Amino acid sequence: MLRRFRLSRSRPAHAEPLLEIDVVGGLAGVQQYDKHEAPFWMRRVPEITAGRVHAQIVPFDRSGIRGQEMLQLLRLGVVSFGNVLLGLAAADEPELNAIDLPLLSPDMPALRRTVALWRPRLEAMLQERYGLVLLAAYTYPPQVVFCREAFGGLFDLAGRRIRTSSVGQSELVTALGGIPVVIPFAEIVAAMRTGVVDCAITGARSGNSIGLHEVSTHISRLGVSWGVSVFVANQAAWDGLPAERQAELRQGLATLQDEIWDAADRERQDGFDCNAGRPTCASGRPGRMTVVEESWQDDALRIKLLDVVVLPNWVRRCGGECATEWNRLMAPELGIRAKAR
Repeated sequence: MLRRFRLSRSRPAHAEPLLEIDVVGGLAGVQQYDKHEAPFWMRRVPEITAGRVHAQIVPFDRSGIRGQEMLQLLRLGVVSFGNVLLGLAAADEPELNAIDLPLLSPDMPALRRTVALWRPRLEAMLQERYGLVLLAAYTYPPQVVFCREAFGGLFDLAGRRIRTSSVGQSELVTALGGIPVVIPFAEIVAAMRTGVVDCAITGARSGNSIGLHEVSTHISRLGVSWGVSVFVANQAAWDGLPAERQAELRQGLATLQDEIWDAADRERQDGFDCNAGRPTCASGRPGRMTVVEESWQDDALRIKLLDVVVLPNWVRRCGGECATEWNRLMAPELGIRAKAR
């Protein structure tokens, strides 16, 4: 059982007790966790707190915790500090998915804008409903489309069987005239090779890592969705930390957040470079794929599809209050209003 934090009495009586924190991080085996989250908690936290805080971290998919359970376990204090993948938590709390609706953020600058606009609402909701303190927001690289045969863009996929990994992606594929097929990540290459699917939505770099560049010819640059997560603390556990330690962790997590976003952008570009076989490929296997660039006409269609399909479907799942908050925070900037049902 994960505990909030432990006080070590091995220090002199006049010294501040050593705080030992248990943390549940993101997905195991990916750069966000291996190169950023784990080193931050294991090495940098003791440094920035002058040895007053030590932490143990485990990726959530190796902790025995289902991603859909994280919010409730954090609310109950079973987990004190944890990374919540919003796409998984949104199964029970659809409002969380507003930050990463399909087609909402086609590139990194758009995602940064979306997260900045919605973050105040996300912070208030997590506090009011779950008693959680929002400390950082992370992102994985974008989910993009790989296809076995040539296509001209996202709106050239009608009639194709397309691997998806979420309800929102499946709804989008259906709206595009495609046929969504839910397939686990590890089975994508075999499904593409045998023709079970014609295309697949996944990360450019992660797709390369499993060999999608060997069974695909074209890849779209447009981000379908991303994989945003939030790092939060149980309120009671957070309040149990001295104010100085809170300030040190907030500052450290702000730096970590920036590092993760910058790394996600580099990984996104490296995925395209490697799949296309460019000399700038740094960490993947060179392929010979064609990178499909979306046109301004495609962007106009993206906005229309967001307006008439994606956003209404989300409001139907989420309810009238979600539409009100969208129109308060997002509509003035994006020019797309949600209609309450």
